[in-house]
Amino acid sequence: MLRPRVIRPLARASARPSAASTACRALISTTHRQSTRATQDFDLNRLNSKRRDYEQNRTAFLAAGAIAGIASFIYTAWKLKKVLGAQTEKDKTAVKCDAPIPTEPFRTEAGEKRKVVVHDEDGREIVPTGHSVVPAFPRTIHVDLGPGPEAEGSTSAPIAASITNNAGTEFTLVGLGMRTVTFIGIQVYLVGFYVATQDVERLQHYLVKKINPLATTLIPTEKDALRKALRDAAEGEQTWDSILRQAGCRSAFRIVPVRDTDFHHLRDGFVRAIQARSGRDKTFNDEAFGTAMKDFKACFNRGQVPKKKELLLSRDARGKLAIMYGEGDLKTRAPRSLLGTISDERLSRLLWLNYLAGSKVASERARENIIEGIMEFVERPVGTVATQVV
Repeated sequence: MLRPRVIRPLARASARPSAASTACRALISTTHRQSTRATQDFDLNRLNSKRRDYEQNRTAFLAAGAIAGIASFIYTAWKLKKVLGAQTEKDKTAVKCDAPIPTEPFRTEAGEKRKVVVHDEDGREIVPTGHSVVPAFPRTIHVDLGPGPEAEGSTSAPIAASITNNAGTEFTLVGLGMRTVTFIGIQVYLVGFYVATQDVERLQHYLVKKINPLATTLIPTEKDALRKALRDAAEGEQTWDSILRQAGCRSAFRIVPVRDTDFHHLRDGFVRAIQARSGRDKTFNDEAFGTAMKDFKACFNRGQVPKKKELLLSRDARGKLAIMYGEGDLKTRAPRSLLGTISDERLSRLLWLNYLAGSKVASERARENIIEGIMEFVERPVGTVATQVV
Protein backbone atom coordinates (compact mmCIF):
# COMPACT_ATOMS: atom_id res chain seq x y z
CA MET A 1 0.00 0.00 0.00
CA LEU A 2 2.93 2.34 0.57
CA ARG A 3 4.59 1.79 -2.86
CA PRO A 4 2.31 3.84 -5.06
CA ARG A 5 2.57 6.80 -2.81
CA VAL A 6 6.35 6.78 -3.16
CA ILE A 7 6.38 6.45 -7.00
CA ARG A 8 4.06 9.43 -7.83
CA PRO A 9 6.20 12.19 -6.28
CA LEU A 10 9.26 10.82 -8.02
CA ALA A 11 7.53 10.89 -11.38
CA ARG A 12 6.46 14.49 -10.94
CA ALA A 13 9.94 15.47 -9.88
CA SER A 14 11.49 13.90 -13.03
CA ALA A 15 9.12 15.87 -15.31
CA ARG A 16 10.39 19.24 -14.11
CA PRO A 17 13.31 20.70 -16.15
CA SER A 18 16.45 21.15 -14.26
CA ALA A 19 18.25 24.49 -13.95
CA ALA A 20 21.22 23.08 -15.89
CA SER A 21 19.13 22.17 -18.97
CA THR A 22 17.44 25.60 -18.96
CA ALA A 23 20.78 27.35 -18.90
CA CYS A 24 22.07 25.11 -21.66
CA ARG A 25 19.09 25.92 -23.83
CA ALA A 26 19.49 29.65 -23.22
CA LEU A 27 23.17 29.44 -24.14
CA ILE A 28 22.39 27.56 -27.35
CA SER A 29 19.69 30.12 -28.32
CA THR A 30 22.04 33.02 -27.63
CA THR A 31 24.83 31.42 -29.65
CA HIS A 32 22.45 30.82 -32.58
CA ARG A 33 21.25 34.45 -32.60
CA GLN A 34 24.82 35.75 -32.50
CA SER A 35 25.83 33.45 -35.36
CA THR A 36 22.84 34.60 -37.43
CA ARG A 37 23.60 38.28 -36.77
CA ALA A 38 27.26 37.80 -37.72
CA THR A 39 26.23 36.09 -40.97
CA GLN A 40 23.89 38.95 -41.85
CA ASP A 41 26.57 41.54 -41.11
CA PHE A 42 29.02 39.63 -43.30
CA ASP A 43 26.53 39.57 -46.23
CA LEU A 44 25.84 43.33 -46.00
CA ASN A 45 29.55 44.16 -45.94
CA ARG A 46 30.13 42.02 -48.99
CA LEU A 47 27.27 43.69 -50.91
CA ASN A 48 28.53 47.15 -49.98
CA SER A 49 31.98 46.20 -51.17
CA LYS A 50 30.64 44.99 -54.51
CA ARG A 51 28.56 48.15 -54.95
CA ARG A 52 31.58 50.33 -54.20
CA ASP A 53 33.70 48.43 -56.72
CA TYR A 54 30.97 48.81 -59.37
CA GLU A 55 30.70 52.57 -58.84
CA GLN A 56 34.49 52.97 -59.03
CA ASN A 57 34.69 50.97 -62.27
CA ARG A 58 31.75 52.90 -63.77
CA THR A 59 33.36 56.24 -62.92
CA ALA A 60 36.65 55.11 -64.43
CA PHE A 61 35.00 54.02 -67.69
CA LEU A 62 33.02 57.27 -67.97
CA ALA A 63 36.13 59.34 -67.37
CA ALA A 64 38.04 57.33 -69.98
CA GLY A 65 35.24 57.86 -72.51
CA ALA A 66 35.11 61.60 -71.86
CA ILE A 67 38.88 61.93 -72.23
CA ALA A 68 38.80 59.92 -75.47
CA GLY A 69 35.98 62.10 -76.84
CA ILE A 70 37.81 65.33 -76.04
CA ALA A 71 41.01 64.00 -77.57
CA SER A 72 39.15 62.97 -80.75
CA PHE A 73 37.50 66.40 -81.00
CA ILE A 74 40.82 68.21 -80.61
CA TYR A 75 42.51 65.95 -83.17
CA THR A 76 39.67 66.40 -85.70
CA ALA A 77 39.70 70.18 -85.25
CA TRP A 78 43.46 70.23 -85.73
CA LYS A 79 43.23 68.17 -88.93
CA LEU A 80 40.40 70.39 -90.25
CA LYS A 81 42.38 73.54 -89.51
CA LYS A 82 45.37 72.06 -91.29
CA VAL A 83 43.31 71.21 -94.40
CA LEU A 84 41.60 74.61 -94.47
CA GLY A 85 44.94 76.34 -94.01
CA ALA A 86 46.38 74.45 -96.97
CA GLN A 87 43.30 75.31 -99.05
CA THR A 88 43.61 78.98 -98.09
CA GLU A 89 47.23 79.08 -99.20
CA LYS A 90 46.23 77.41 -102.47
CA ASP A 91 43.49 79.99 -103.07
CA LYS A 92 45.85 82.84 -102.31
CA THR A 93 48.16 81.66 -105.06
CA ALA A 94 45.22 81.22 -107.46
CA VAL A 95 44.01 84.84 -107.19
CA LYS A 96 46.68 87.49 -106.70
CA CYS A 97 46.14 91.21 -106.41
CA ASP A 98 48.37 94.22 -106.21
CA ALA A 99 47.24 94.67 -102.59
CA PRO A 100 45.65 92.37 -100.01
CA ILE A 101 41.98 91.75 -100.73
CA PRO A 102 39.75 93.44 -98.13
CA THR A 103 37.17 91.14 -96.59
CA GLU A 104 34.64 93.74 -95.46
CA PRO A 105 32.97 96.68 -97.23
CA PHE A 106 34.27 100.06 -96.15
CA ARG A 107 32.11 102.87 -94.81
CA THR A 108 31.80 106.48 -95.84
CA GLU A 109 31.87 109.41 -93.43
CA ALA A 110 28.08 109.12 -93.21
CA GLY A 111 28.46 105.52 -92.06
CA GLU A 112 27.08 103.97 -95.26
CA LYS A 113 28.56 100.75 -96.58
CA ARG A 114 30.34 100.56 -99.92
CA LYS A 115 31.39 97.40 -101.66
CA VAL A 116 35.10 97.23 -102.35
CA VAL A 117 36.18 96.76 -105.96
CA VAL A 118 39.82 95.89 -106.70
CA HIS A 119 41.87 94.78 -109.69
CA ASP A 120 43.51 91.39 -109.99
CA GLU A 121 46.90 90.84 -111.62
CA ASP A 122 45.31 90.82 -115.06
CA GLY A 123 43.52 94.13 -114.53
CA ARG A 124 40.04 92.67 -114.12
CA GLU A 125 37.75 94.25 -111.56
CA ILE A 126 36.76 91.85 -108.79
CA VAL A 127 34.76 92.14 -105.58
CA PRO A 128 36.10 90.31 -102.50
CA THR A 129 33.75 87.81 -100.87
CA GLY A 130 35.65 87.29 -97.62
CA HIS A 131 35.63 83.50 -98.13
CA SER A 132 38.79 81.44 -98.62
CA VAL A 133 37.33 78.93 -101.10
CA VAL A 134 35.79 81.56 -103.40
CA PRO A 135 37.76 84.73 -102.57
CA ALA A 136 36.27 87.03 -105.23
CA PHE A 137 33.40 87.59 -107.66
CA PRO A 138 33.84 89.44 -110.97
CA ARG A 139 32.33 92.92 -110.91
CA THR A 140 31.02 92.42 -114.43
CA ILE A 141 30.13 89.33 -116.43
CA HIS A 142 29.10 88.89 -120.06
CA VAL A 143 26.22 86.65 -121.03
CA ASP A 144 25.34 85.73 -124.60
CA LEU A 145 22.67 83.12 -125.15
CA GLY A 146 23.61 82.88 -128.79
CA PRO A 147 21.77 80.96 -131.49
CA GLY A 148 21.26 77.26 -131.17
CA PRO A 149 18.68 74.62 -131.98
CA GLU A 150 16.43 73.32 -129.22
CA ALA A 151 15.12 69.80 -129.00
CA GLU A 152 11.56 69.40 -130.17
CA GLY A 153 8.77 69.49 -127.62
CA SER A 154 10.87 70.77 -124.69
CA THR A 155 11.54 74.29 -123.49
CA SER A 156 14.39 73.05 -121.31
CA ALA A 157 16.49 71.27 -123.95
CA PRO A 158 20.15 72.34 -123.91
CA ILE A 159 21.40 74.55 -126.72
CA ALA A 160 24.37 73.25 -128.64
CA ALA A 161 26.26 76.56 -128.67
CA SER A 162 28.41 77.40 -125.67
CA ILE A 163 27.96 80.50 -123.55
CA THR A 164 31.12 82.60 -123.31
CA ASN A 165 32.26 85.14 -120.74
CA ASN A 166 33.79 87.63 -123.15
CA ALA A 167 30.86 88.24 -125.49
CA GLY A 168 27.26 89.29 -125.22
CA THR A 169 25.50 91.54 -122.72
CA GLU A 170 27.46 93.00 -119.82
CA PHE A 171 26.02 92.52 -116.33
CA THR A 172 27.12 94.53 -113.27
CA LEU A 173 27.27 93.10 -109.76
CA VAL A 174 24.79 94.66 -107.33
CA GLY A 175 25.44 92.58 -104.21
CA LEU A 176 26.41 89.13 -102.98
CA GLY A 177 26.20 86.93 -99.90
CA MET A 178 26.46 83.41 -98.50
CA ARG A 179 23.66 80.86 -98.56
CA THR A 180 23.58 78.80 -95.35
CA VAL A 181 21.39 75.90 -94.23
CA THR A 182 20.38 74.33 -90.87
CA PHE A 183 20.40 76.08 -87.53
CA ILE A 184 24.20 75.82 -87.25
CA GLY A 185 24.64 77.79 -90.48
CA ILE A 186 26.40 75.33 -92.79
CA GLN A 187 27.74 77.33 -95.75
CA VAL A 188 26.59 75.99 -99.13
CA TYR A 189 27.23 78.56 -101.86
CA LEU A 190 27.94 82.20 -102.57
CA VAL A 191 25.32 84.01 -104.65
CA GLY A 192 25.71 87.31 -106.47
CA PHE A 193 22.96 89.42 -108.06
CA TYR A 194 23.80 91.07 -111.40
CA VAL A 195 21.85 93.58 -113.49
CA ALA A 196 22.50 94.26 -117.18
CA THR A 197 24.60 97.42 -117.27
CA GLN A 198 22.38 98.94 -119.96
CA ASP A 199 19.32 98.33 -117.77
CA VAL A 200 20.67 99.93 -114.59
CA GLU A 201 19.04 103.18 -115.70
CA ARG A 202 15.65 101.45 -115.75
CA LEU A 203 16.21 100.13 -112.23
CA GLN A 204 17.39 103.54 -111.00
CA HIS A 205 14.41 105.30 -112.52
CA TYR A 206 11.85 102.92 -111.00
CA LEU A 207 13.32 103.04 -107.48
CA VAL A 208 13.86 106.80 -107.44
CA LYS A 209 10.35 107.53 -108.69
CA LYS A 210 8.92 105.17 -106.06
CA ILE A 211 10.20 107.46 -103.31
CA ASN A 212 10.10 110.86 -105.07
CA PRO A 213 8.35 111.15 -108.45
CA LEU A 214 10.04 114.50 -109.14
CA ALA A 215 13.60 113.51 -108.30
CA THR A 216 16.43 112.14 -110.45
CA THR A 217 18.48 111.08 -107.44
CA LEU A 218 17.76 110.48 -103.76
CA ILE A 219 19.04 112.45 -100.80
CA PRO A 220 20.08 110.62 -97.57
CA THR A 221 16.63 110.79 -95.93
CA GLU A 222 14.97 109.47 -99.09
CA LYS A 223 17.55 106.71 -99.32
CA ASP A 224 16.68 105.69 -95.76
CA ALA A 225 13.02 105.52 -96.74
CA LEU A 226 13.84 103.30 -99.74
CA ARG A 227 16.12 101.10 -97.64
CA LYS A 228 13.35 100.63 -95.08
CA ALA A 229 10.84 99.79 -97.82
CA LEU A 230 13.11 97.16 -99.36
CA ARG A 231 13.80 95.59 -95.98
CA ASP A 232 10.11 95.34 -95.13
CA ALA A 233 8.79 91.87 -95.94
CA ALA A 234 5.51 92.90 -97.56
CA GLU A 235 6.52 96.20 -99.17
CA GLY A 236 9.86 94.83 -100.35
CA GLU A 237 8.20 91.87 -102.04
CA GLN A 238 5.65 94.16 -103.69
CA THR A 239 8.39 96.49 -104.92
CA TRP A 240 10.54 93.78 -106.45
CA ASP A 241 7.52 92.01 -107.90
CA SER A 242 6.59 95.22 -109.73
CA ILE A 243 10.16 95.74 -110.94
CA LEU A 244 10.34 92.22 -112.32
CA ARG A 245 6.95 92.57 -113.99
CA GLN A 246 7.22 96.11 -115.39
CA ALA A 247 10.75 97.49 -115.45
CA GLY A 248 12.07 95.00 -118.02
CA CYS A 249 15.51 94.79 -116.38
CA ARG A 250 17.67 91.88 -117.45
CA SER A 251 19.31 90.29 -114.42
CA ALA A 252 21.16 87.19 -113.29
CA PHE A 253 22.15 85.26 -110.18
CA ARG A 254 25.66 83.80 -110.15
CA ILE A 255 25.90 80.82 -107.76
CA VAL A 256 29.28 79.30 -106.80
CA PRO A 257 29.34 76.42 -104.25
CA VAL A 258 31.93 76.60 -101.48
CA ARG A 259 31.63 72.85 -100.87
CA ASP A 260 30.95 69.88 -103.14
CA THR A 261 27.26 69.41 -103.87
CA ASP A 262 25.05 68.08 -106.68
CA PHE A 263 22.40 69.32 -109.08
CA HIS A 264 19.60 67.48 -107.29
CA HIS A 265 20.40 69.20 -104.00
CA LEU A 266 20.38 72.63 -105.65
CA ARG A 267 17.19 71.79 -107.56
CA ASP A 268 15.35 70.74 -104.39
CA GLY A 269 16.20 74.04 -102.71
CA PHE A 270 14.97 76.04 -105.71
CA VAL A 271 11.77 73.99 -106.04
CA ARG A 272 10.89 74.34 -102.35
CA ALA A 273 11.34 78.10 -102.56
CA ILE A 274 9.15 78.38 -105.67
CA GLN A 275 6.42 76.14 -104.26
CA ALA A 276 6.37 78.03 -100.95
CA ARG A 277 5.54 81.25 -102.80
CA SER A 278 3.30 79.83 -105.53
CA GLY A 279 1.17 77.97 -102.99
CA ARG A 280 -0.10 81.28 -101.59
CA ASP A 281 -1.56 82.40 -104.93
CA LYS A 282 -4.20 80.48 -106.88
CA THR A 283 -3.11 82.07 -110.16
CA PHE A 284 -0.21 79.60 -110.24
CA ASN A 285 -2.48 76.55 -110.16
CA ASP A 286 -2.70 76.11 -113.93
CA GLU A 287 -1.32 73.60 -116.38
CA ALA A 288 1.19 76.01 -117.93
CA PHE A 289 2.91 76.67 -114.63
CA GLY A 290 2.94 72.95 -113.84
CA THR A 291 4.65 72.29 -117.18
CA ALA A 292 7.19 75.03 -116.46
CA MET A 293 8.01 73.42 -113.10
CA LYS A 294 8.44 70.05 -114.77
CA ASP A 295 10.81 71.49 -117.37
CA PHE A 296 12.72 73.36 -114.65
CA LYS A 297 13.30 70.15 -112.69
CA ALA A 298 14.45 68.38 -115.85
CA CYS A 299 17.27 70.91 -116.29
CA PHE A 300 18.89 69.61 -113.09
CA ASN A 301 18.86 65.89 -113.92
CA ARG A 302 22.65 65.74 -113.69
CA GLY A 303 25.35 64.65 -111.29
CA GLN A 304 27.83 66.37 -109.04
CA VAL A 305 28.62 70.08 -108.75
CA PRO A 306 32.15 70.47 -107.34
CA LYS A 307 32.99 73.55 -105.32
CA LYS A 308 34.09 76.67 -107.25
CA LYS A 309 31.96 75.74 -110.27
CA GLU A 310 29.51 78.32 -111.56
CA LEU A 311 25.74 78.04 -111.94
CA LEU A 312 24.25 81.06 -113.67
CA LEU A 313 20.52 81.84 -113.64
CA SER A 314 19.74 84.54 -116.19
CA ARG A 315 16.42 86.37 -116.70
CA ASP A 316 15.80 88.39 -119.85
CA ALA A 317 13.53 91.43 -120.28
CA ARG A 318 10.47 89.22 -120.80
CA GLY A 319 11.23 86.98 -117.84
CA LYS A 320 12.58 84.01 -119.78
CA LEU A 321 14.90 81.96 -117.59
CA ALA A 322 18.17 80.51 -118.86
CA ILE A 323 20.19 78.08 -116.71
CA MET A 324 23.92 77.89 -117.45
CA TYR A 325 26.80 75.95 -115.92
CA GLY A 326 30.54 76.49 -116.25
CA GLU A 327 33.95 76.34 -114.65
CA GLY A 328 33.64 79.64 -112.80
CA ASP A 329 37.33 80.42 -113.39
CA LEU A 330 37.95 84.18 -113.47
CA LYS A 331 41.31 83.82 -115.15
CA THR A 332 40.64 81.41 -118.05
CA ARG A 333 37.06 82.59 -118.69
CA ALA A 334 36.01 79.08 -119.64
CA PRO A 335 32.74 78.83 -121.58
CA ARG A 336 29.46 78.01 -119.91
CA SER A 337 27.02 75.37 -121.14
CA LEU A 338 23.33 76.12 -121.42
CA LEU A 339 21.36 73.54 -119.45
CA GLY A 340 17.94 74.77 -120.50
CA THR A 341 15.44 77.62 -120.74
CA ILE A 342 12.01 78.21 -119.21
CA SER A 343 9.68 80.66 -120.98
CA ASP A 344 7.07 81.15 -118.22
CA GLU A 345 8.17 84.38 -116.51
CA ARG A 346 6.27 83.50 -113.33
CA LEU A 347 8.77 80.79 -112.45
CA SER A 348 11.82 83.05 -112.73
CA ARG A 349 10.00 85.83 -110.88
CA LEU A 350 9.26 83.56 -107.91
CA LEU A 351 12.83 82.30 -107.96
CA TRP A 352 14.18 85.87 -107.98
CA LEU A 353 11.93 86.89 -105.09
CA ASN A 354 13.39 84.02 -103.07
CA TYR A 355 16.63 86.03 -102.92
CA LEU A 356 15.36 89.61 -103.06
CA ALA A 357 12.36 90.01 -100.76
CA GLY A 358 9.87 88.50 -98.35
CA SER A 359 9.78 87.35 -94.75
CA LYS A 360 12.22 84.54 -95.50
CA VAL A 361 14.93 84.70 -98.16
CA ALA A 362 17.60 82.24 -99.23
CA SER A 363 20.40 84.45 -97.90
CA GLU A 364 19.72 87.35 -95.56
CA ARG A 365 23.28 88.62 -95.98
CA ALA A 366 22.89 88.61 -99.77
CA ARG A 367 19.58 90.50 -99.53
CA GLU A 368 21.15 93.13 -97.27
CA ASN A 369 24.19 93.47 -99.55
CA ILE A 370 21.94 93.85 -102.59
CA ILE A 371 20.00 96.61 -100.85
CA GLU A 372 23.24 98.46 -100.12
CA GLY A 373 24.20 98.05 -103.77
CA ILE A 374 20.85 99.56 -104.75
CA MET A 375 21.65 102.54 -102.52
CA GLU A 376 24.80 103.15 -104.60
CA PHE A 377 22.65 103.32 -107.73
CA VAL A 378 19.95 105.69 -106.48
CA GLU A 379 22.38 108.23 -104.99
CA ARG A 380 23.72 108.98 -108.46
CA PRO A 381 21.81 110.69 -111.28
CA VAL A 382 19.71 108.32 -113.35
CA GLY A 383 21.79 106.85 -116.15
CA THR A 384 25.06 106.39 -114.22
CA VAL A 385 26.55 103.39 -112.44
CA ALA A 386 28.13 103.90 -109.02
CA THR A 387 31.42 102.09 -108.38
CA GLN A 388 34.23 102.47 -105.92
CA VAL A 389 37.67 101.30 -107.01
CA VAL A 390 40.56 101.07 -104.55
